[in-house]
Amino acid sequence: MEKKEISMEEKMHHYMGIEMNIQTWNLLGKEKRTDEENAKMIYCALASRYHWLLSPYFQSVNEQRAEWLLSRVFAVLNKPEKALHHAKNCMNITKENDLVDFDLAYAYEAMARAFAVNGNKIECEKYLKLVKETGKKIKGEEDKKIFFSDFDAAPWYDLK
Repeated sequence: MEKKEISMEEKMHHYMGIEMNIQTWNLLGKEKRTDEENAKMIYCALASRYHWLLSPYFQSVNEQRAEWLLSRVFAVLNKPEKALHHAKNCMNITKENDLVDFDLAYAYEAMARAFAVNGNKIECEKYLKLVKETGKKIKGEEDKKIFFSDFDAAPWYDLK
C-alpha cells in the first residue's frame, strides 16, 4: 500500500490544532482574564477543534478531547447550556468510539461539571460518582495525576 504524502496545508492544520489547544490552556490557567481574553479562549478552543478535524493525524479521541475542552471553557465562563452541549458531545463521541480509561474519566468529568454549572445537583452527583470510580482506574500514574489535577480545579459551583 502506497503511503499518502502529507501536504503543507494538512501539516498546518495539525500544528494549529495543537497551538490553539495550548493557547486555550494558557488562558484557562490565568487567575483573572479580561472579557477579551475570555472571548479569545472560546475562539482558540473552537479553532483547535476545527483544525484537529482537518489534521492528517486526526482520530476520534482528538475530537472527544476538543469537545471536553470546549465544555470546560464554557463551564469556567458560566455558560451552562453551551457547557452541557459540549459535554454531551464529548460523552457521545466517547461511547461511539469505545474510549476508556483516561478519556472515559474526562467524559464523566465534563458531564459532572456541566451539570454543576447548570445547577443540577442530582445529575452532577451521579456523574461525580462515575468520575471518581473511573479516575481511580486510570492505568498510567502520570495520566491519573493529570486527570485528578484537572478534576480538582474550580469551578464546581458549590456542587462538588
